[in-house]
Amino acid sequence: MSTPQFAILPARAPLILSGPDAVPFLQGLVSNDVEKAAPGSAVYAALLSAQGKFQYDFFVTQMQGNLVLDTEASRLDDLAKRLKLYKLRSKVTIERAENLVVIAAWGAGADKALSVGGVAYIDPRLAAAGVRLIAPANFADTLRAAGFAEASEADYDAHRLSYGLPDGSRDIEIDKAVLLECGFEELHGVDFTKGCYMGQELTARTKYRGLVKKRLLPVAIEGDAPPAGTPITLDGKDAGELRSVNGQAGIALIRLDAFDKARIEGLPLMAGAVPLSAWTPEWMSLPAKDE
Repeated sequence: MSTPQFAILPARAPLILSGPDAVPFLQGLVSNDVEKAAPGSAVYAALLSAQGKFQYDFFVTQMQGNLVLDTEASRLDDLAKRLKLYKLRSKVTIERAENLVVIAAWGAGADKALSVGGVAYIDPRLAAAGVRLIAPANFADTLRAAGFAEASEADYDAHRLSYGLPDGSRDIEIDKAVLLECGFEELHGVDFTKGCYMGQELTARTKYRGLVKKRLLPVAIEGDAPPAGTPITLDGKDAGELRSVNGQAGIALIRLDAFDKARIEGLPLMAGAVPLSAWTPEWMSLPAKDE
């Protein structure tokens, strides 16, 4: 039997929203139904621009009656500043959780992490991704005592890439990406019945008019991995862009017509001079194409 693993994720950090208006305040801004967040469970959501383009994503859960957002550490202060712009008269306090870290646990038996303390929840995007925790840094000792093996953030990165899961702005381009291009519908990051939120019009139009022409897809790189941002071509023509990379695995934004042509005709996608192949994880739903 394999041992479940855990890793502290320094690239992630918690943001606390407290006060009587915290839930309705966030509910009117983000893509998912914040009222479904509860102790022991979370929702995945995004904050969009008024034009419907990606700004930030995060997991939302509850801790001691407050909302907790698990988000990108490097952009946390910017997110807090952005949320405060919309605060107006809402009775909500927005502040960094200085003494808490984000931890991921995965592998067979990772669900044990739900009962060992801290704020723990199954990844709302995909249960196979594992459990996420918000806890003090010394909580690592508790997980070791519970039989978890400590791994690195890079190990977790390889794990999430094995499922084709995007990682914030590493994969989702700020001010340009549309949520449904990035798997938010299949990954339970959009609620189409919750009511108005910022950027809702473009998200709904993209869904109901079938306007998705490109997708974030996991890729297998056949050689030394080029850097993130490398253009991808098919038969010399633009086909997309490589996003995050870990070894020979990565995620790329790829035009669906190029993906279909490469698959049907057996042509290689190229990231610079390096060939790669794109694939679709089980959770992803793409339009059916005749071969």
